[in-house]
Amino acid sequence: MSTQNIPIPPSEPHPGHGPERFYEALPRFQEFDRMAEPSGYAPLPEDWVVGAADIVGSTEEIAKGRYKAVNLVGAAVISAQLNAAKRAKLPYVFGGDGAQFAVWPGQRAAAEAALDAVRHWAWQEYGLRLRVAMATVGEIRAVGQDVRVARYAPAEGVDYASFAGGGLTWLESEMKAGRFAVVQRDASDVPDLSGLSCQWANMEAARGAILSLVMEPQECTSEADFAEVAQAVIAATQTETRGAHPVPADGPKAVFPPPGLALEAHIRPVGPLWWRKAKATLVSAFLWGLLRSGRRLGQFDPVLYTADVARNADYQKFDDGLKMTLDCDAEMRAQIEAILQKAQARGLIHYGMHVQDAAMMTCIVPAPVERTHMHFVDGAAGGYALAMHDLRMRAA
Repeated sequence: MSTQNIPIPPSEPHPGHGPERFYEALPRFQEFDRMAEPSGYAPLPEDWVVGAADIVGSTEEIAKGRYKAVNLVGAAVISAQLNAAKRAKLPYVFGGDGAQFAVWPGQRAAAEAALDAVRHWAWQEYGLRLRVAMATVGEIRAVGQDVRVARYAPAEGVDYASFAGGGLTWLESEMKAGRFAVVQRDASDVPDLSGLSCQWANMEAARGAILSLVMEPQECTSEADFAEVAQAVIAATQTETRGAHPVPADGPKAVFPPPGLALEAHIRPVGPLWWRKAKATLVSAFLWGLLRSGRRLGQFDPVLYTADVARNADYQKFDDGLKMTLDCDAEMRAQIEAILQKAQARGLIHYGMHVQDAAMMTCIVPAPVERTHMHFVDGAAGGYALAMHDLRMRAA
């Protein structure tokens, strides 16, 4: 581990000292390998509430070529929660075909309403069925699981949560079994998805292939043993200068029309669809021209913005396991798989992998002139969802 891996204090504190400040007050760690260490995690308060969402039949949707829509709905869960919380700092994790998050007790009603609104929107706009569930940390601990959280800050002004303790995995299983479901409400509610976007072109592999990797501990694996395997995998990616980062250092390409243009028109379902499509086309054309020119417009610097896209990218995470989207050559892939095969043979982990030619990105941009925009990276042809399918097949 880097000797520079020193926690930095929280940034941009939210006013007040109530329970909503718990996550915001945690230190942020700049080195991703720090997230593998159990000592870096703090237990969520007993009365906090954990939410989960995933798309029913995502594998079938991938087979239809709809993984970008699947990713967009997964990111929409996070966007709706951040807006419902008025941009307060929340722990959340993007999973490709879903997402998990946690909120303080006073935010539960708003969080449930936002979840239900996204569920309705996903069906109405994209024909995707979304499962949603919520449970308190106390309910999760009552069955012997836990929810602990840490903050990974890849850049100043942006950070992503990592989770440990098994509670997220348990809640997802309960959700799929029909328990802890959020009650359906007024179908007329529209989620606030301000900032959600999918404008970028897919990013072709520069080193050979985009590898989607998921790794989970087996039932009796200690946290220390799992951390050792995770750190070995992370170390294997560090043979490259940028650690197999799938987003180019100067940012992804801006193209027109972007591959997500048709999906973009459905994000804010206000007005007739033809008008939304026309508006999305005009906005995309303007952004494309601005980004291609490289010229500043007021406070917006397109060169700085695209570089920030790379530095802010969420391409590796812990959510009771390890997920990574890597641009790697055959040698690195073989080294990683050798580590995983050995650990699985020892009964420590289950793992799954999926290889594709490109990565894709779904974004949350609260304000283009600020440097806090977030970018969720996944494989462009099934990514985490198919890697998880591979994990289940290997574990069977």
